[in-house]
Amino acid sequence: MRTIEATDRKSVKRMTTNELREKFVIDNLFVPGELTTVYTNVDRAVVGGIVPLKESLELTGGKEMACEYFCDRREVGVINLGAPGTVEVDGTVYEIGTRECLYIGRGSKSIKFNSADAATPAAFYLVSYPAHADYPTTKAAIANANVVELGSDAEANKRTLYQYICPGHIESCQLVMGFTVLHEGNVWNTFPPHTHDRRTEVYCYFDLAENGKVLHLMGEPNETRHLTLTEKQATISPPWSIHSGVGTCSYAFVWAMGGENQVFGDMDHCDLDKFQ
Repeated sequence: MRTIEATDRKSVKRMTTNELREKFVIDNLFVPGELTTVYTNVDRAVVGGIVPLKESLELTGGKEMACEYFCDRREVGVINLGAPGTVEVDGTVYEIGTRECLYIGRGSKSIKFNSADAATPAAFYLVSYPAHADYPTTKAAIANANVVELGSDAEANKRTLYQYICPGHIESCQLVMGFTVLHEGNVWNTFPPHTHDRRTEVYCYFDLAENGKVLHLMGEPNETRHLTLTEKQATISPPWSIHSGVGTCSYAFVWAMGGENQVFGDMDHCDLDKFQ
């Protein structure tokens, strides 16, 4: 498990491109036949990519969490970005199709991932935060998501949000998770930008066209930086940083949050007159 240490807002202003990427970009997550996890002390999030082939891949605990098993004191959100597969949690098998979600509650001991067909494997994207309460493991198909329409063609940010893990839908301790799809011809996400000091956020971009890029904006609103991201790369957004982006084409992204507040609309909007 790779570990990424938190960086303060002042240090970011002096970082080179490579230093920014080392601290905030998670790449090489989806390796065929492997389960890859990254630990960050930014709210102690764990981000993972699992691509099973013929054999099951099992999520286990590690020294970083000082636990007997992964969900000993954690909850997990999973969204499948590949072909259909299954997740087995303590003997119960959940069929997880493309873009479907599984919430795995604290206390789950055995977690195994499989692809329905090794030739076209599943690609499970995982985000986990510590949990202090138990909620039941729950699957959600796209039809079960809370759908929110935002933006407009005129602003090039028309998009559809699919909320899976959030109050009133799949209940959790602190994890909030879903994904956003930009409509064809639209390229801006989360603009105008905002921050939320009460929680962190992790983005994973996907469904980009071949050679497509997203310029992910980060940093303080009055002194932004950018990261160039490609298909299935993730980025960590600490509480003090904006998290917005513009692409060379339309795209989608998984968002996941953890912290003090689960209310999706809890955000601090940036003053665009001071945005630079």
